[in-house]
Amino acid sequence: MPANALAVTDRDIVDAYHYMLGRWLVMRRERLELAEGMRWNELAHRAPGGVAWPAPDFDVAASDAWIFVDESSATVLEIPAIRGRYYTVQVCNGWGEVVANINERNYPRHPHGRYAFVLKGAKLAIPGGALRIDLAGHKARLIARIERGAEPVEAAGLQKAFKLAATGTPRIPPAVVDMDFTDERLPGVEAFDATEAILGSEPDVNGGMDVPRRKARAVAAAATYPAERGRIDEAIRRLAFPAFLKAMPQMAREENGWIHPRIAGNHGSDYLMRTIANLTAIWTNSRREVAHFVTRSPDGSAPCTITFPPDALPQAKARYFWSLHAVDDREHRVVAYALDRFLLDARSGLSYGAGGSLTVYLAPELPPGAPPGNWLPTPRGRGYELTLRFYGPSEDVVAGEYFPPRRAQMS
Repeated sequence: MPANALAVTDRDIVDAYHYMLGRWLVMRRERLELAEGMRWNELAHRAPGGVAWPAPDFDVAASDAWIFVDESSATVLEIPAIRGRYYTVQVCNGWGEVVANINERNYPRHPHGRYAFVLKGAKLAIPGGALRIDLAGHKARLIARIERGAEPVEAAGLQKAFKLAATGTPRIPPAVVDMDFTDERLPGVEAFDATEAILGSEPDVNGGMDVPRRKARAVAAAATYPAERGRIDEAIRRLAFPAFLKAMPQMAREENGWIHPRIAGNHGSDYLMRTIANLTAIWTNSRREVAHFVTRSPDGSAPCTITFPPDALPQAKARYFWSLHAVDDREHRVVAYALDRFLLDARSGLSYGAGGSLTVYLAPELPPGAPPGNWLPTPRGRGYELTLRFYGPSEDVVAGEYFPPRRAQMS
């Protein structure tokens, strides 16, 4: 056994595992979504306001795609002219990092039209008028979001006007390895067996990653020796798993009963927080695009309220729009109501107090005296998760200085 195998410490194993797990999680999502019917370089449109999937986006029309580019083929995105309505096309790399948000704010000289995703360094002719966007790796995940607004049919029409296609016939190789594991049973030492190929399949554009990559290679090399393989697997389960779970609360701040991610979309050298994000909320966008606050209740049967003071109304915290919705706390799906109300926002017919405050009512049935437009149904006898979103959040939200008011139980 070489000396460098014996030099792999428990700390090296933990760090390497936490680093590589972030990539494994993205690879697993790629495998699952392609198995579910997504196709390379083709947009999959979600029905605006649809409730068929977990953690739904009620306030946007969303479309998704996996992009593949190589030296012979680019992928061209076409965005229609959109005015007076929020939109963004978020692009994530193979490590879950947001590498672009295409919209009129970030690309004021090219707010719509064609955009060509090209492998960095590839010498390709792209369609005339297209703006070239270089990708460091062959693969990327795209999520397009358009504000539903007061005219969901119009949003759906704009959504269908988005186009995505490869310019040629890219040579898409099979996955380096099929990552097949669950959140409840994360992989062990066996996941290191293809480390060199996995690291070679997607560059990590974040700075400060040389050390964890070196540790990952060292652990992979040591794992080829039976005596070390067992020790590495034991260290993963005894040390890396508990350390990962212990670090998860550090991903967010909690105040007034609300949880808010302290890092989102762009993680810099904090690969542990990136891995936690890929496990708990993969494809989360950067904080300047959208901010999320989450609070949980063990029982939707207990009526409660949230009162926003007149100087901190939700609309004051969002440049574009805001929304509030509830899902059950197990499968993260909406609970069916005859009312078909799953969301509160500025178009819900809200009523304000005499001083300008806004009180939102959370209960399985409309509480006596509550304005119907201010009521968001909650699941009777079940726990639920409440999410407040701000699109284009105000600076105090981006800086982590703002938290929504605490929920108050109704008597």
